[in-house]
Amino acid sequence: MTEVLQVQRPGLLATLQDYGRYGHLAEGITHGGPMDERAFLWGNRLLGNAFNAAQIEITLGQFQATFLQETLFVVTGADFPLKLNGAPVKTWRVVRAQAGDQLQLGVNDRGLRCYLAVAGGFQADPVFGSVATVVRDELGGLRQNGSPLQAGDKLTTGQPRTKTLETRRPSSRLNLTIAKQPTLSVVPAAQWSQFSRAAREQFVGQSYEVTAKQDRMGIRLSGAEALPDVPEGMISEPLPMGSIQVPANGQPIVMMNDHQTLGGYPKIGVLSWTSRSVLAQLPAGRKVQFRWQGLEEAQRELRQVWRFFNITRN
Repeated sequence: MTEVLQVQRPGLLATLQDYGRYGHLAEGITHGGPMDERAFLWGNRLLGNAFNAAQIEITLGQFQATFLQETLFVVTGADFPLKLNGAPVKTWRVVRAQAGDQLQLGVNDRGLRCYLAVAGGFQADPVFGSVATVVRDELGGLRQNGSPLQAGDKLTTGQPRTKTLETRRPSSRLNLTIAKQPTLSVVPAAQWSQFSRAAREQFVGQSYEVTAKQDRMGIRLSGAEALPDVPEGMISEPLPMGSIQVPANGQPIVMMNDHQTLGGYPKIGVLSWTSRSVLAQLPAGRKVQFRWQGLEEAQRELRQVWRFFNITRN
């Protein structure tokens, strides 16, 4: 392993993330991993990395770093202004950096998170089988204690698995842009049948605004009208990632990567894989609408994702 990058300015929040920490929910240990899985997986695919190779998740831009050796890199996710030695470079496209090159990410109001990947992936000692940073649980990251990246941190990289062409990017036939008001797919699940027909129809019939009450743990939404007839509280049970809880106030809360492993609010459904990645990019004030999606359709989408990105589980 050799040092490849030194952080000069981490911005609001920069964390080391691999695909996540799985198989430990029964111990109260959450998944972690990239909020926008789609962008993360594309970064590794473009570089020829293993799907699980660690990247830096950068929230709200304002990130600066220096490359310490020649490498190929790519930035995916939110389209923050990106510069290498002061010259603009494109996101979602593989770029070659030389030792001493300066990387700068600016800000915009169209997305929340981007992912910086390098050939071979960033390296750190795993905790419970993963380097994913979960600040709340003090797990993972460069120092294994859940702390975000700091100015001065140096990251190492592994040996690239394959040769990668510069300027490689996703096919132009793929539409990776996010609609101004996206429609998110939800699989009816858990306590869906306990919600009244009126509540289920209202859930997909009105739009919701993404609120400022959001982080890697969950995202609170606000609809013009609260859902009626919310089922009463229940004994806490396991929470899947992407589950949509509805507390007594009738306003949904979507559980994201760093969510607690148990919850006692009724759940009306679970977001599809693509919809979780879309929601993870929406700043406060953006609006979304929901649509019901059949379980088989959601499973088919997920199987296609796993095949395309060569995702495996032990």
